[in-house]
Amino acid sequence: MHQMLFAKRHIKPKKKNPDELGECADRKMSALPDGKKLVRSPSGLRMVPENGAFNSPFSLDEPQWVPDKECPRCMQCEAKFDFITRKHHCRRCGRCFCDKCCSKKAPLPRMCFVDPVRQCGDCSATSGREGDFYDRQLKVLMGGGTFEVTVGSSEKSETMTCRLSNNHRYLFLDGDSSHFEVELSRISSMQVLTEGSTPEERDIHTYTSLLESTFLSEGGVSRACGMLLLHRPPGSEDPQQVRLEGSGDNKNNKTPWLSAMHKAAKLLYELRD
Repeated sequence: MHQMLFAKRHIKPKKKNPDELGECADRKMSALPDGKKLVRSPSGLRMVPENGAFNSPFSLDEPQWVPDKECPRCMQCEAKFDFITRKHHCRRCGRCFCDKCCSKKAPLPRMCFVDPVRQCGDCSATSGREGDFYDRQLKVLMGGGTFEVTVGSSEKSETMTCRLSNNHRYLFLDGDSSHFEVELSRISSMQVLTEGSTPEERDIHTYTSLLESTFLSEGGVSRACGMLLLHRPPGSEDPQQVRLEGSGDNKNNKTPWLSAMHKAAKLLYELRD
């Protein structure tokens, strides 16, 4: 009995190396947002994160409905509401319409609705255009792409896998010797690097600047080969540059991931506009 107690007192917990701790933190951060809860709102059933701090940066808040007393007529065709012509609220914009102008039910993943919900014509068209991003592009971003990554003013690059976190809030960059994260809300600008017409030429087309730019340039027929991000790390006011470039024969295989990131940046820019 005394020997067992002695042995217990001298057993030391196994220490984890920094890489293992980093991996555990990564897994913990990625797993937290997976907890979802079903909530009922006036607009319908929604599946939302249990922790509101982990809402996707692409998500939209439910709008305040225009009060019934403030909309005696349809806000599209101006039909007068009465016992026969009933009023309906668009779940995306919150405005008031007659059944004819707000009869479409369409998926609205940006508000986490479980089923298609009633939307006006303009809103249902917008939701339809966003459908491809939620159906395909998010999967591409979370699947990740491998790039040569250069951070700040460093002259050395490292091969890293870049992927979107499960809660859509971070870009995780993982290499053999390092791991770091870029929070999407802290990205101030994004440029897509494109190939020139000859191997000696290199063009940089600004697809979107998330804070300053008021227009988008699709970059002509040039092929995307990399990305230049400018972001503000937590606790710092100085922006940091992160450069991602495809290399060798796999350069063109990065285009789907870069295209998906371009679409993500456009959605973020629209939210800030």
